Amino acid sequence: MEQQRSISGSSQSPRSPSSQPYLSVSVTDPVKLGNGVQAYISYRVITKTNLPEYQGPEKIVIRRYSDFVWLHDHLFEKYKGIFIPPLPEKSAVEKFRFSSEFIEMRCQALDTFVNRIASHHELQQSEDLRTFLQADEETMERLMSQETGIFKRKPADLMQIFKDVQSRVSDVVLGKEKPVEESNPEYEKLKHYIFELENHLAEAQKHAYRLVKRHRELGQSLSDFGKAVKLLGACEGNSLGKVFSDLGTKSETLSDKLQKEAHQLLMNFEEPLKDYVRSVQSIKATIAERANAFRRQCELAETIKLKEINLNRLILIRSDKVGEAEFEYNQLKAESEEATRMFEKIMRLMNEEIVRFQEQKTLDMGIAFHEFAKGQARLANGIATAWRSLLPKLEACSSS
Repeated sequence: MEQQRSISGSSQSPRSPSSQPYLSVSVTDPVKLGNGVQAYISYRVITKTNLPEYQGPEKIVIRRYSDFVWLHDHLFEKYKGIFIPPLPEKSAVEKFRFSSEFIEMRCQALDTFVNRIASHHELQQSEDLRTFLQADEETMERLMSQETGIFKRKPADLMQIFKDVQSRVSDVVLGKEKPVEESNPEYEKLKHYIFELENHLAEAQKHAYRLVKRHRELGQSLSDFGKAVKLLGACEGNSLGKVFSDLGTKSETLSDKLQKEAHQLLMNFEEPLKDYVRSVQSIKATIAERANAFRRQCELAETIKLKEINLNRLILIRSDKVGEAEFEYNQLKAESEEATRMFEKIMRLMNEEIVRFQEQKTLDMGIAFHEFAKGQARLANGIATAWRSLLPKLEACSSS
């Protein structure tokens, strides 16, 4: 029976009599459409749910990468303080953009992206998520064509904004910039942890990439060796030739095993590590939002002090500008109170989010490293068994 992710992160059957709410999303069936620079990949997004705000128990829509970007950007603008799940990067190299492996990785990453949103207790309630999961393709195109402001920017512009945010956060943390800063030991500890985590994850991902590359290179070498030994065996034409032929065949079989294991290593180990590097980038963007909110709060508080001094002066001299100054003062005070509420909200949400992030990271990294160890053990056993099966024939040949 097919299992669904519930909105609480557990699994249950959609056919179960239980009334436990669930929202499950699958991103599948990537298809290349168009030609040349206009080519793109479409994905089938399947939603299964029993939530009353959705149109029915199952909905299937077709989405492309830009639609996922639309969802990400809207959530980032509307849910300050929440770590918005990251999107996979676009391929900068044309020849890799439509390779089967890249498409598979992209599809897996997009599936992870949407399900993290669907399982988040606040993001799952987003109207933008419901639109993304249910609107037809024409409606999505119309919504995207009507975007204004930040949502109308080109991907290159958004990337530059993100780089600027990253630079500002780095400058604040590294002390290169001296703006008004939040003085909070726990917050400083959090920033230090995030930057250290990013460095360690990036280093682990780099070595995972090297492991994948080594497996593939060894697999290719075994394939080339197998072909060469089989040709050598054909020249012999006797019992030695048969042993050489068996050795070549076994080498080619092991080559195939290594290539398959390299692919599993890529999808189940390197990609999860890369995804968490992206996740830390999302956290750093939220840290930048918190820093901006704190700075805005402080700037307004300072401005209010000046406005209050000016208002009192005008009252003392009985100026006819008292009414105007009082209006400005009250308006600014309301803005300041709203800025304080926003900062406090971001701070509260971040405290909740970092706990959730660490719990999810522990689970995901545990699975990734378990899959890595299991795959390496499987590969080592397979290689040992394969070579061991040839030993009697090689020993007989060498003793004759």
